[in-house]
Amino acid sequence: LAVDGSVKHLPDGMRLRGDINVLLMGDPSTAKSQMLKFVEKAAPISVYTSGKGSSAAGLTASVIKDASSNDFHLEGGAMVLADGGVVCIDEFDKMGLQDRVAIHEAMEQQTISIAKAGITAVLNARASVLAAANPAFGRYDDTRSATENIEFQSTILSRFDLVFIVRDIRSATRDRTIASHVIHLHQRGSQFGADGAATAASGPAKTASGESVLDIPTLKRYIAYARARVAPRLNPRAAQLLRNHYVQIRQEARGGPAGVPITVRQLEAIVRLSESLAKMQLLREVTETHVLEALRLFRVATLDGAAKPRGGGPGGAFDPVAAARPEFKAEIERAEKIVRARMPVGASAPEGRIVREAVACGVSEQAVRTAVFVLVRRKELEYRQQRKRLHRLC
Repeated sequence: LAVDGSVKHLPDGMRLRGDINVLLMGDPSTAKSQMLKFVEKAAPISVYTSGKGSSAAGLTASVIKDASSNDFHLEGGAMVLADGGVVCIDEFDKMGLQDRVAIHEAMEQQTISIAKAGITAVLNARASVLAAANPAFGRYDDTRSATENIEFQSTILSRFDLVFIVRDIRSATRDRTIASHVIHLHQRGSQFGADGAATAASGPAKTASGESVLDIPTLKRYIAYARARVAPRLNPRAAQLLRNHYVQIRQEARGGPAGVPITVRQLEAIVRLSESLAKMQLLREVTETHVLEALRLFRVATLDGAAKPRGGGPGGAFDPVAAARPEFKAEIERAEKIVRARMPVGASAPEGRIVREAVACGVSEQAVRTAVFVLVRRKELEYRQQRKRLHRLC
């Protein structure tokens, strides 16, 4: 992301961007904001902003009237100030629709056009965008498709080169590792200053396996050097490999719902990823190895995450239980038993009361509503009185 691909200038004056845009879409408390803060520190030029407190003018540019002279002048926004660097936008889903539409031009053409108060100008916004957002329902809902979880329009999604779905999956091993890391940070917090540097000279940092870790100032200088000195290009074999895989991805995406459309923009995204991988190694030629790694990143991020269809049941019908995580499946089954116990055969009750009673038994509301949906589809329950009451059939 910070290294980016290579910028191309065509004979007709057109400029092809090399900056990479990444969207982190996932559950709360998955360190998305911490990732943005780290990129802000590591990138040579960076601007951090939050979507809730950002407007279209604040991200692009605005025309300000001088109170003393009554003259108008331009003031650049976050994407103009981060020209040549990275813009980190947290809480991207909290931005208004019109504010998101305003950065379409900046994300693809990397310019911002202004025509206000007699001022006509085009400002450069050659910056990468790293955005973090939550799904439409707060947390990623396994019972809904990726299209329903990602509520952004395809026009903005297609401008992101990678869309990572960040999940908070319950795993004893992973939870133990995360807990140990967080507790370790709290134990060593007093050993570091406000800027994160160790107060005592203890030599370069090392990992648990003994490998040296680059400090942030060194990493920042390395990124700046790679961006300024290296501009790799695809070799013929890598170009042929990329061409074949793109056609294959387009064929696989046909006939099914997708959270992110597969267009020529995604082909350019894979090219930029391949060039950035070669640039990280300070190579001037993109090889098949870089293309394969870029394709792997694209598949595990955009294809497997955002373009993943819902789980299917018999006859192609959506089965929320089959689409759910194992622990959520068990919770749905428990909710079904509670609903059956609360409603004998032939009984009727308001749906809201059934949900409240089941939640009081220690089951999440999402699991209860999913269980009701499943039981209605199985013809064990049916809605009556304009879906206000549930009736037990069998």
